[in-house]
Amino acid sequence: MPGRHHWQHRFRENVSRWTLPREIILDLLSRSSRHMSAKEIYGALYALYPGLGLTTVYRTLELLHRLGFVQKVTSGDGPGRYELRGEGEKDHHHHLICTKCGRIIDYRDFVQEELDLIKKTEETLAKKHNFLIQDHNIEFLGLCEKCR
Repeated sequence: MPGRHHWQHRFRENVSRWTLPREIILDLLSRSSRHMSAKEIYGALYALYPGLGLTTVYRTLELLHRLGFVQKVTSGDGPGRYELRGEGEKDHHHHLICTKCGRIIDYRDFVQEELDLIKKTEETLAKKHNFLIQDHNIEFLGLCEKCR
């Protein structure tokens, strides 16, 4: 997982200041295997950083998402959940999202086949609409084993 120096370097490349909230949120997400909401992140950090505000957490997560540090996963009417974006194809994955309980399951099955199809689709869409595609997100919505 990337360290603090790596994150600071990427922030400088994107002309963004390196701040304590950005550092502690990235650190928390790098140590977590869960997809966490802004409120969960705030709750996990507040005891150690009582000056941290919930609004700051929301704004920081949106910035980290725009810069490509974190991935935002939405589950319809539930809150957005965040995870640290892995680097490289071995960390690439997609999501199964339960619309009843909100559970998010990471999966890597068929990822290469999906990537091949997505690449072809992206090329066609980019050409047809003169659009620069920078990323994609595949989410399947349904019911998990417990909610079926």
